[in-house]
Amino acid sequence: MEFDRTGIILFTIKYEQCINFYEGILGLPKLFEKEQLTCFEFGGSYLMVEVDDEYVGTENMDNRVKTCLRMNVQNVKSLAKRLESQNIQVDYQEHSWGTIAKFHDPDGNLCEFKDSKKFEKQILDYEN
Repeated sequence: MEFDRTGIILFTIKYEQCINFYEGILGLPKLFEKEQLTCFEFGGSYLMVEVDDEYVGTENMDNRVKTCLRMNVQNVKSLAKRLESQNIQVDYQEHSWGTIAKFHDPDGNLCEFKDSKKFEKQILDYEN
């Protein structure tokens, strides 16, 4: 598989504190931001800090997923089908902001394909 970019998504319930930490303390340059989501340069990759709206205000955090390994690709659908053909369960989703396919590695870590075109557009829109 060929990846255009790779990234880590950090799901957080302490969004503002994390943004201040990664931007203000660590000095990571911002690629773009939206409501409850900020994306930083992270070496040869990116770090996306996103509000974990699934757990905000709840007390049960035993099964909370905090990170996701992201791979930006040209054709999410074809790679999702490739995984499914290998008996890997895939959650394929199309949204106005892009297409994703979520799946888990053998140890249960969340992974995700994201369409490269819409991700790069987010960066260009932010720069302009």
